[in-house]
Amino acid sequence: MSEQRTALDLLRRMRRNRATPAVRSLVRETVLKVDDLIQPLFVRAGDGKPEEVDSMPGVVRHSVTTLTEECRKLEQNGIRAIAIFPCIESSRKDGVGSHAHDPGNILFEAIRSVKTATPGLAIIADVALDPYTSHGHDGLLDARGDVENDSTVDALKRLALAQAEAGADIVAPSDMMDGRVKAIRLALDAAGLQQTGILAYAAKYASAYYGPFRDAVKSGSGQSSRKLDKRGYQMDPGNVREALHEVTLDEEEGADMVMVKPAGAYLDIIRAVRGHTLLPVAAYQVSGEYAQIHAASRLGWLDYEATRDESLLAIKRAGADMILTYFAAEVATSL
Repeated sequence: MSEQRTALDLLRRMRRNRATPAVRSLVRETVLKVDDLIQPLFVRAGDGKPEEVDSMPGVVRHSVTTLTEECRKLEQNGIRAIAIFPCIESSRKDGVGSHAHDPGNILFEAIRSVKTATPGLAIIADVALDPYTSHGHDGLLDARGDVENDSTVDALKRLALAQAEAGADIVAPSDMMDGRVKAIRLALDAAGLQQTGILAYAAKYASAYYGPFRDAVKSGSGQSSRKLDKRGYQMDPGNVREALHEVTLDEEEGADMVMVKPAGAYLDIIRAVRGHTLLPVAAYQVSGEYAQIHAASRLGWLDYEATRDESLLAIKRAGADMILTYFAAEVATSL
């Protein structure tokens, strides 16, 4: 004798809105779009094929020629913005990052080339000295070996101005020095570059997730660069209120957009910042986040595409208006 099944007396069944793909798409609250994505790219001096970054599968150091070719492809696939980071030869590095202001800086050549080839692509230029300093820090060191704030700000101001003159649409100070946004804004305006935007790394944490990036730009020297102590200027991972204070200051100093970095482990910070400011909010899914997903998927522990897409959706859901991610190019083709 078969058992009789009695239906529960439920007026509200949440599963009805999950019943089919079509219904799920109708009620979906957060949608990731190609327009949300910014592709970080690395450029080096010299010609030849791109150099692979061992700790970041699929990521390369481009020559100016291959970088420009890649930007054409990105634009064709719907990507609207890129962020360029230079890899500087060790012979050109010194204690004060003087090559940052050299007219022969490969970054300036790269910006000019990309802007000529793809004028509709927004170029974001990283404003920091760590690619240029022999010690790998983001600024100039004082006699005690600490990063000196005000002299560093002066150097950053000069770098941002040169990037804007080369054709960068947006300059992005990532150094976490006090007062650098105001100094850059005033310098740009005085030079007649009022249209150049500032994307401030407002809440950049002293994170362990940056190691592969430092490999990519060859910051500092060898493996030691992964362990550089930047806690004297980057934020303590335990702090939330401080991030909101930083955002307020950068907004007051003239930032057009603010960023939270890293993204995946700091979704609560993204959400807090989104509720704190009316400015557009960016989030940077950093190299360590990217490398983790690749490593786990190669071991068969995670579904690569599903994990990749879920990680980006979570960042968007937390409140990011735009996401810097090394997945941007491949996700653009799937979207």
